[in-house]
Amino acid sequence: MEKLTHNEVVTLLLQLATMLVLARVFSEIAQKFKQPAVVGEIMAGILLGPTILGSFFPEIFEFLFKSHPMSNIALAGYTQVAVVLLLFIAGLEVELHLVLSQGRRALNISFFGLVIPFAFGFIAPFYFAEFFGFSEGSKLLFSLFMGTAMAISALPVIVRTLMDLNLFKSRMGMMIVSAAMVDDIIGWMIFSIILSFMGKESGTIGLGYTILLTVGFAAFMITVGKSLINRVLPWINKRLAWPGGLISLSLSACFLAAAFTEFIGIHAIFGAFIIGVAIGDSEHMTERAKEIIHQFVNNIFAPVFFVSIGLKVNFFTNFDPLLVLVVIIVAYAGKVIGCGFGAMRGGLERGEALAIGFGMNARGAMEIILGLIALENGLITEKLFVALVVMALVTSMTSGPLMKWALKLKTSKSE
Repeated sequence: MEKLTHNEVVTLLLQLATMLVLARVFSEIAQKFKQPAVVGEIMAGILLGPTILGSFFPEIFEFLFKSHPMSNIALAGYTQVAVVLLLFIAGLEVELHLVLSQGRRALNISFFGLVIPFAFGFIAPFYFAEFFGFSEGSKLLFSLFMGTAMAISALPVIVRTLMDLNLFKSRMGMMIVSAAMVDDIIGWMIFSIILSFMGKESGTIGLGYTILLTVGFAAFMITVGKSLINRVLPWINKRLAWPGGLISLSLSACFLAAAFTEFIGIHAIFGAFIIGVAIGDSEHMTERAKEIIHQFVNNIFAPVFFVSIGLKVNFFTNFDPLLVLVVIIVAYAGKVIGCGFGAMRGGLERGEALAIGFGMNARGAMEIILGLIALENGLITEKLFVALVVMALVTSMTSGPLMKWALKLKTSKSE
């Protein structure tokens, strides 16, 4: 069995130490300015990557990230596990009973908040493919990806924004969270199927079976699977050491589900997300247990993943201002119009509807994960990837302030 050499182990450990330290420093700075930690972590990656360190101190950059290819392979494995765990904890945030309790209003917001952004994201790249960087392959798949990228939200960022505004437990907050949950489940399923169409993730079975198994797996996990988990968790909590037993078995289930979906030709992230939904929705999965898993992932794995984003591309040479601006406009227009229209159909006033549109527009980590997987599979160019990262950061940073503004607008009109 091949193993890392002495120098490769040293390099890997130096990479992890440097990435974790800088991620912590920059995330603390970001949070001082009331911005999500992911903003600081990506900034740390841009500093460490070819954009800054590679341009001004190429010898140090070469030593850390280019001198030992095997160390980079090990680091890539670490970040792959991080992506799976990030989607798992995103799934833990989903509460299916909450979606059902919100009824017609949440479904209206979810439906139009998915369909209209998807249409905006699909049509523009389909008719102006070259502008968006499409050069070869299937234009249909490229446009489907862009539609999905515009439709998906970042549930963890949305929840944090609502908490900061003291709206999480409000009627509006519950509607936003419920709609975002539905959009995320459908969005990740569409994206996984897009990857299987590309043949990049396909296993030995046919595409038809892959799609059938994907839908079947999702349906099984949120019905029968959820029921089985609900029966097993009390036994785990009672018989095994807490919280170690619960955490280790939950993560084992996450990796098994991820391995299953990867094997059938759907990306591992989908299995991790769906099992997260099934486990997180159980009444025996306590908030304290969820918080421990969140802390474990968000402070050990997530920072390294988000720093690695900055190592992938040079953000200066691949920054296209016009492309970035168009992607941001399409993202805002699709979500705000779609969710706002859905909210108004549900009987909400214009100011509240606008606030819901801005609240659903936060993309955060989920958009970046989506973009990175598409980049690694050759579906998008580095310029479009940079545009998607910038869009994710801008929408996450502005979601809270724009919600505040819309709610003030509603208050002043009512007076």
